[in-house]
Amino acid sequence: MQAHEHTGTGDAGTAHGGGTVDTDAVDAGTTAREWWEARYAAGDGIWSGRVNAVLAAVAPTLPRGAGRALDLGCGEGGDVVWLAEQGWTATGVDLSDTAVERGRRAAAAAGVGERTSFVAADVATWAPDGDDRFDLVTASFLQSWPVEIPRAAILHRATGLVAEGGHLLVTAHAAPPHADLPEAFRAYRFPSPEDDLASLRLDEGWEVVVAEGRPRNATGADGERHDTVDSVVLVRRRAI
Repeated sequence: MQAHEHTGTGDAGTAHGGGTVDTDAVDAGTTAREWWEARYAAGDGIWSGRVNAVLAAVAPTLPRGAGRALDLGCGEGGDVVWLAEQGWTATGVDLSDTAVERGRRAAAAAGVGERTSFVAADVATWAPDGDDRFDLVTASFLQSWPVEIPRAAILHRATGLVAEGGHLLVTAHAAPPHADLPEAFRAYRFPSPEDDLASLRLDEGWEVVVAEGRPRNATGADGERHDTVDSVVLVRRRAI
C-alpha cells in the first residue's frame, strides 16, 4: 500500500512513499486492495526504493539496537530492505501482491533475503503467527486516498504488536505532500501528531518519546520544490 509513497526521504507520497496521486475516478465499490493493486500493476515501480528519512534517523537511536521489525504498509519494500541492511530481521505487510513481490526481489538483490519476509495482506486484520511481537513497528505515510482505509483502527491495533521495551514509529503527511495536489484531494484531513497519539489510545504502559511536526522540503514530479510538514510520533512500550 503506502499512500505510502513509500514516503519519506526515500519515499513519501500518499501512503508510504512519494509519487503523484492518481486522479482517475473511483467506482463506489472499489476496495483499497483493488485500487492499490491496480496502481502498482500499472507500472514497473512507484517509489524510489530508498528508506524514509524519519525511519533512517530514528532506528539507529533505539536503545535495543537491531532486533525484529515490522513495516505496516510496506509498499515495494524500501524500508524493509534498509532495516535488514542495518541488521534487523524485518517483515513487511502490504495490501498489494505486486508491491510485495517487488519487495521480495529488492531484498534478494540487496543480499538480505534471509533477514526479510513479505506478506500480502490487509494490515487492518493481519496478525503474526502465535504471540510474535516486534522490537520496532513502523507505519510510514500509511495514508490512502481516494480509497480510504481504517487508519485510526490500524494504528491502535499496531500497539498490540510491539514487544515490551519496543517502539512504535508513526510518520504521516501532516500537510499536502505536493504543491500540485489535485483539488479533489484537498478535502483530505491530514493528521497532526495529536491526532495520531489519540488514535493509538495509549495507557500507562506506554511512554511518548516524540510527538511533533517536522518540516520537510519535497520535490514534485515537475521538479518544483515544496515545503511540507510530516507528523512524527514515536512511542515506547514500557518493560514490565
